[in-house]
Amino acid sequence: LEDLTATSQAFDELIDAELAVDEEGHLLGLRADVIGDIGAYSIYPWTGALEPVQVVSFLPGPYRMTAYRGRVRGVLTPKPPTGPYRGVGRPSSTFAMERLVDMAARKLKLDPADIRRRNLVNADEFPYRTGSGIIWDRSAFQECLQAACDHADYPALVRERDKARAQGRLVGIGFASYAELTGIGSRIAVAPGMPINTGVETAKITIDATGAITADFGISSHGQGLETTLAQVIADELGCRMEDIEVRHGDSALVPMGTGTYASRSAVLAGGAATKSSHVVKAKVLKAAAHLMEVPVEDLEASQGVVRSRSSNRTLTFKEIAHAVYAEMGRIPHDQREDLVATQSYDPYFGTACSSTHLAMVEIDPETFGVTVKRFVVAEDCGRIINPMIVDGQVHGAVAQGIGAALLEEVVHDDHGQCVTASLADYLAPVASIIPPIGIVHVEAELPDTIGGFRGMGEGGTIGAPAAIANAVSDALSPLGIEIDTLPVTPDRIFRLVEAARAKNPPERTNI
Repeated sequence: LEDLTATSQAFDELIDAELAVDEEGHLLGLRADVIGDIGAYSIYPWTGALEPVQVVSFLPGPYRMTAYRGRVRGVLTPKPPTGPYRGVGRPSSTFAMERLVDMAARKLKLDPADIRRRNLVNADEFPYRTGSGIIWDRSAFQECLQAACDHADYPALVRERDKARAQGRLVGIGFASYAELTGIGSRIAVAPGMPINTGVETAKITIDATGAITADFGISSHGQGLETTLAQVIADELGCRMEDIEVRHGDSALVPMGTGTYASRSAVLAGGAATKSSHVVKAKVLKAAAHLMEVPVEDLEASQGVVRSRSSNRTLTFKEIAHAVYAEMGRIPHDQREDLVATQSYDPYFGTACSSTHLAMVEIDPETFGVTVKRFVVAEDCGRIINPMIVDGQVHGAVAQGIGAALLEEVVHDDHGQCVTASLADYLAPVASIIPPIGIVHVEAELPDTIGGFRGMGEGGTIGAPAAIANAVSDALSPLGIEIDTLPVTPDRIFRLVEAARAKNPPERTNI
C-alpha cells in the first residue's frame, strides 16, 4: 500500500509523434512532443526530468534517420515522484517508435521485418550519432533482427498466423528493435551538471595470509547474481579459484566511492574495476613467486590458484605465496615485499550500446479480450557474456516484467488524486502461468572498447517486450483497422476499441 501510494513511479508519458517515410519504406524524419508526469517531488540527483528526457533522447532508436525534432516537458502533479524504473524512459520511447514503424509498414504494405531491415543502422555505419546526439559505438542491430527471425522461423510463424486468422482467431505477430546506452561513465553525469559523479566504480581486492581472496565493491547486487559474475571475472583475470573468493558489497564502510547498481552498469563498471584490481594484485603475486622460485616474472603463469614456471614446471599455490609474503619475512627482502592488495577505479567515460530484437506472437480471446502471449524470442547483443545462465535469467525476468507493463500493470488515480490501485488485488503483476517459454539468442558482434568487452543487459527485456507485444496485439486486431496507442493493453481497452471499430464499420447482415 505504502509503496504504490508514495514511492517513485514511472512510464507516465504522453508522446505525440509523427514519422516521415518514403514510398520504399526508408525513414526520413521523426517529430515528437513528449509530456512527462513527474509527480510532486524531484529525485536526487537526476531530478524529475530524468524519465521524460530519456524518452525524447532515445526515440530515434537504432534507426538511420536524417532529421529529428524532439520537444520535452515535465509536468508537476500531486502524484508520487517519477524516478528510475527498469528501462528508465526507454520502454516508452521504444513503444512509440516501434508502433510508428509498424504503422508505416502496414500503410506501405511492407513486412514489419523488411522495413526494419531497410532502416536499422548497418555495421559499416558505426559509430552512429542519432538526431538527439546519442552515439551508438557498435552493436548487432541488423544481426539481432535476423537472429530473432531465424530462431522463431519467422516465415513459418507467419503461415501459422494466417492459418489461425482463416479460422477466425485473433492472432498477431509483433517485432521490437531497440538500442540502449549501458555502462554509462562520467560523461553522462558531467554533461547536465549533476552534483555527483555516477560514472565510476571501485574494486578493492585483497589476498590474506591464508590465500583467501576478498573483493569489496561499492556496487551492490539486487538479485542479478552479481556476486557470481564478479567472482568469475576475478578468477579469470587473477588466475585464482572461484571458491577462494568472497565478494562483499553494499557497505560504504568497505568501499565509500561507489554509486550503486542501476542503468545496466554492474558488469561493465564493476567488472572493469575488478579486472584492473586483479591485474595489479596478479602482478604482485607473480613478482613474489618469481623471487621465491628464482625465475623471471615472464616465465610464470597463474591459473586455478597455482603459479607455474614454464621452464622448470615448478609450482607454488597462492596460499604458499601469501604465507611467504605475510608470515615468512626472511624469504622476501623487505624492500621487495608488497602487500597483496589493490584498489582500482574504472570510468568508461561515455558508455556502450546494447541492442536487441524481440519477437512476440499473441492470441486474443474473442469472448474475454484477454491476451495470451504464445511465443516470445529475444535476440540480444550484450557483448562478452560472463555467465550465460545468469544472462538468460536476466532476460527471462525482464521480459516477464515487460509483459506486466504491456498487459497488466497500471497505477490509476481518481479525479481527487487518490491512488485507487494501491493493492495487488487492483495493481496486477504478472505470474508464472502467463509467461511463455522464452527463446534466447546471444549475438556477439565486435566487442566494445569497455574493459573485458562487456555491455550492460539487465534492462533490455523490459524495454523491448511492451513494444513487441503491442505490435503483436495491433497485428491481431488489424483486420478491424485497430491500432494500439496506449499501454497496458487491458481486456477493457481492447473491448472498447473493438466496440468502436464495429460501430464505425458494422458487420454486414444477411437476411435468411
